[in-house]
Amino acid sequence: MKLIGMLDSPYVRRVAISLKSLGLPFEHHSVSVFSAFDQFKAINPLVKAPSLVCDDGEVLMDSSLILDYLETLAGPHRGLMPTALAERAHELRLIGLALAACEKSVQIVYERKLRPAEKQHAPWLERIGGQLQAAYAELERELQNQPLPRDGALSQAGISLAVAWSFSQMMVADQFGPEQFPAVRGFADYAEQLPVFLDTPAT
Repeated sequence: MKLIGMLDSPYVRRVAISLKSLGLPFEHHSVSVFSAFDQFKAINPLVKAPSLVCDDGEVLMDSSLILDYLETLAGPHRGLMPTALAERAHELRLIGLALAACEKSVQIVYERKLRPAEKQHAPWLERIGGQLQAAYAELERELQNQPLPRDGALSQAGISLAVAWSFSQMMVADQFGPEQFPAVRGFADYAEQLPVFLDTPAT
């Protein structure tokens, strides 16, 4: 398999970390959707990162859909998702919140970097910033009520949460106060020191 995309994307990084956590062999091709647009287009005409080229040549995209494929490929005994319904629902809630935080962080980055300053829409940025805060507030509440384990074995929720927080801190740190979301911050700091995260840096 070949994973296409840059690790500064939280979506590419969560797939790369998941592949390593699942023990699935793959090649990582660090191709930018911006500076290497034509090269990426030759792999996936939609130029969407991450893209996964399967062993049979099938090209998949969207991190969650890729991870669904990888879970099936790895099998239930090696997967990163619980099989019991209630546990799986809770895991999916955490993942959904983490992905919402990623999405809102990316939207802020694009608004700031790709749109001229005189055309940036302050009410839109305020709305996105509020949604970003809401996503992490919900994650904080969830982790305060039910902390994720810190036993070295990460679930998909743990991977996604840590990747999301690290991306937000790297790209839109001004959106947060230094004392905000201690449970989220603490878990992300823990995850970033694990070998699989150290082996898959965001830069």
